[in-house]
Amino acid sequence: MTRPATHILRLLKWGRILARHGALRAIENDRNTPPQVKRLCRIARIGARQPKIPDYAGAFRDIGPAAIKLGQTLATRPDIIGEQPAHNLLTLQDQLPPTAFDLVYAEIDTSLNKPAAELFEYIDPVAIGSASIAQVYRARTTEGKDVAVKVLRPGIREQFARDIETYEWAAAHLEALGGEAARLRPQLVIANLKRWTLRELDLRREAASASELQEAMVAVDGYAIPTIDWDRTSGRVLTLDWVDGMKIADVEGLKAAGHDLNALAEKLVLTFLRQAISEGFFHADMHQGNLFVRADGTIVAIDFGIMGRINRQARFWLAEILYGLTTGNYKRVAEIHFEAQYVPSYHNVDEFATALRAVGEPTRGKPVSELSVGQMLDSLFAITRDFDMQTQPHLLLLQKTMVMVEGIATSLNPDINMWNVAAPYVRDWIRGELGPEAALADGIRKQADTLKLIPDLIRRLDEQLPKKGGAPEAPPLPPIKLVWDKSDRKGGAWWGYALIAAFAGGAGALAMALVS
Repeated sequence: MTRPATHILRLLKWGRILARHGALRAIENDRNTPPQVKRLCRIARIGARQPKIPDYAGAFRDIGPAAIKLGQTLATRPDIIGEQPAHNLLTLQDQLPPTAFDLVYAEIDTSLNKPAAELFEYIDPVAIGSASIAQVYRARTTEGKDVAVKVLRPGIREQFARDIETYEWAAAHLEALGGEAARLRPQLVIANLKRWTLRELDLRREAASASELQEAMVAVDGYAIPTIDWDRTSGRVLTLDWVDGMKIADVEGLKAAGHDLNALAEKLVLTFLRQAISEGFFHADMHQGNLFVRADGTIVAIDFGIMGRINRQARFWLAEILYGLTTGNYKRVAEIHFEAQYVPSYHNVDEFATALRAVGEPTRGKPVSELSVGQMLDSLFAITRDFDMQTQPHLLLLQKTMVMVEGIATSLNPDINMWNVAAPYVRDWIRGELGPEAALADGIRKQADTLKLIPDLIRRLDEQLPKKGGAPEAPPLPPIKLVWDKSDRKGGAWWGYALIAAFAGGAGALAMALVS
């Protein structure tokens, strides 16, 4: 087990990097920052030259691969870190200089069921992509097929494990401070981040996710997922079909090629809605570098290390929330928040509906160029604090992906109205899933005996009733002993932790300024 002193030193080192990029100033000046955090911020920035304009993205990049992932998550949480830091972190690219090819080739050579020379005719030594976790190379199999080969960076699993352990330690100490820090549920946030990271660090999981999404979207015209080469895939190596296409970020190139940019934007929004609402399983890393457009206009997605899931009941609520916001039915949106227990029952439903109206009305009927989904989410986060709504970690990936989809869609068509595109799809899905005609038709298809139809319909009606609790059961949290725990003050142990205890609260809070 890592000693508290090691966690403290890591946190102070990271805090020092933040200070050099001017990223501590906002944390120190925020009224919600606990005194312990402000104290540690002052310690971390002693003697550091802080630029006037903070570079949060640069700081996270310098801290390392795990921090890059955290920074991308924080980019969707302006309610925690503020609008300016969130906007800056949106520029954080998941790119690092590539590892030497001979080390990467050794990983390929030893991670598959045969030597690399027996599986590949050649592998281009120049990486076409170099992210924080893995690198991607173009290759050709011994059967003459062009493929992309993704390889984990050597030693990356061990590095992530060390950093995540410190994040967990820091989160436990911050949550113990209570107040706003506890409301944000940092330990659950880190637990979810850990789950997402572990998935990314096992490329077999990514391959399985790609395969599952491909099956779910096979009937969707104009959207494709590359096929996995399972014989050349392991926990550290992933091989899949090569994608010939233009990056969706190349707007001018798409125009020159004759693509209908508005059609592409709408297709992207609708395929995301199908994944999230209809399937409950969605590609949660839909940034511009992970989407290509083929010559025929088909959108091809890659990189399935981060996937999101939403259970059936939560999807009902999500669809009704989206549709309620687009149609102005704020009372129903408020009721759903109470049914899902997102908002504590001691608050008033009608008051919450009025607060939602204040957020929703300015957005309806306007193009994203004037007011965006992202801005609405920011405003929603602001009012949820007033109504003591706790962070819902299971929805963080969804929110992050919505912001990404919106950004790409508006780059293709600045005048697109996300609500107008989404509303018909959501309305039809609700009608199909909840409408009595659909339930009856489905029951008849399943039951040849009409007598058996009655209990089946009763069961279905019961399933449609609001259930208590919209969030999935929280994952188990690691047992972490707080350094100020009096039960540990025995013999010389207390003296060894005396200095640590003086800074522990601040250290934990500073870490959560990074990871909450």
